[in-house]
Amino acid sequence: QVQLVESGGGLVQAGGSLRLSCAASGLMFSRYSMGWFRQVLGKEREFVAAISYRGGTTRYADSVKGRFTISRDNAKNTVYLQMNSLQFEDTAVYYCARDRYSDTDYPSSDPTRFASWGQGTQVTVSS
Repeated sequence: QVQLVESGGGLVQAGGSLRLSCAASGLMFSRYSMGWFRQVLGKEREFVAAISYRGGTTRYADSVKGRFTISRDNAKNTVYLQMNSLQFEDTAVYYCARDRYSDTDYPSSDPTRFASWGQGTQVTVSS
């Protein structure tokens, strides 16, 4: 059974930083692209960042480009999201997810492409 567990969320002032982690189990982690999404209550889930299974390709939403960095450690079965220069608009529940298909070199930004999701971690940015 695939399990994804996010951690690292919290309350931070605008301009601050947080690092989210997502620990994966129950899958061959190194074969799957991974993504981060976020959701505000009452709104649709929004793509944030994704990384290919070997880590060589990343993609970002325009709203976070230059501020957020996605990375992964396949030896630790963990994907990270380093968030710098946080803004009030970044406040949301952040979810990690794994691609439905293995061995894809270009990660998707479409949430329907992702098959397994974590429970989410709350990020709150105070203005």
